[in-house]
Amino acid sequence: MTASRRPVLALTAADTLSLTGTRLSMVAIPWLVLTMTGDPLLTGLAGFAEMLPYVIAKALGGPLIDRLGARRIAIVADLVSMATIALVPLLHLAGLLGLPTILPLVAMLGTLRGPADAAKYAMVPAVAAAGALPLERVTGIMGVIERLASTIGAALAGALVALLGPALALSVTAGAFGLSALIVAVGLPALPQPAPAASSGYLADLREGWRFFRRDAVLVGVVIMVASTNLLDTAYSSVLLPVWSEAVGDAALLGLLFAIFSGASIAGAALATVLAERLPRLPVYVIAFLLTGAPRYLAFAIDSPMPALVVVLIVGGFASGFLNPILSAVMLERIPAALTGRVSALVNALSWTLIPLGGLFGGALITLAGLPAAFAVSGTIYLAVTLLPLAMRSFRAFAERPALPSPTP
Repeated sequence: MTASRRPVLALTAADTLSLTGTRLSMVAIPWLVLTMTGDPLLTGLAGFAEMLPYVIAKALGGPLIDRLGARRIAIVADLVSMATIALVPLLHLAGLLGLPTILPLVAMLGTLRGPADAAKYAMVPAVAAAGALPLERVTGIMGVIERLASTIGAALAGALVALLGPALALSVTAGAFGLSALIVAVGLPALPQPAPAASSGYLADLREGWRFFRRDAVLVGVVIMVASTNLLDTAYSSVLLPVWSEAVGDAALLGLLFAIFSGASIAGAALATVLAERLPRLPVYVIAFLLTGAPRYLAFAIDSPMPALVVVLIVGGFASGFLNPILSAVMLERIPAALTGRVSALVNALSWTLIPLGGLFGGALITLAGLPAAFAVSGTIYLAVTLLPLAMRSFRAFAERPALPSPTP
């Protein structure tokens, strides 16, 4: 098969559009609910209504990705997402938009975005094989895209919400999903698809994916680490850092500190895209996690001066850029081609399960112990979690680089 970079370009372009649209909706929808109701609790309920179906649908959609094909699932989910989110501005213009209509639409959007994101992720091995590229190269590109989309989507959301209002701003999200579906349909027309393994049905496929995951100690260890650090990162971004910014009396610092970390992570991910395939996996993974996590929390816990905080955030953000290329390559290499959809979707969904609890965890820590102690406790837990690869013998297999077989048509 002649190597072609077209599938890589198509997948990254589609992923950029869909992730940008998702990030825009994550800002516009809560703002819409808040302006309509003035109730922070209902605003939080809207976020929960999207995230819970997202995690569940991603985990349960894996067998469908393996049976029907990742490309088909990505196209259908993006198109139905477009139609679903387009109903918000249409109902707004018709004067029919209210909380009873928003919440079901948000839940439907989360249900669709889970399989859509999982399907694009499941296409990475075939896209890498089509372009004769190392997995770390493609997963590194996807990591850069994710960070850029998060930054661009948030900035675009603020501008569009201010210009059009939150309801009409979501029409841009609908357009992004539609373009994503079009690019996948046109740019990825004939990727090889592994033949699905014979089974007795959907539940048997789901159980097979679970059994494979449960027996792979490396994947289990990765999920434990990522789920735990996602909980702590959510507590940091949604509660600890905003409370710190309010305490110092400068809300503008919040956006600045996020921008510093995000910009450094984009630079790190870009460098990892070039170098990750030549670096020793386990040492880089452990060192990057150690630099990314605990120092941030401990620097705020001891009330470090602003220049020191900036340095810690730059170093941590840069190091974080090396994590996703290595993590994704390790996961995809360990999963047989016929099980890619169900196992990768399950791993990603399990890694997200504690995110909805992050805000509650951070708020409880501050209430019980105060802000400095909350930073210190979170940083200590983060340090313990990121040392797990050195304590668990099963993580030694993390460093292996098995040859990834090309999918068979």
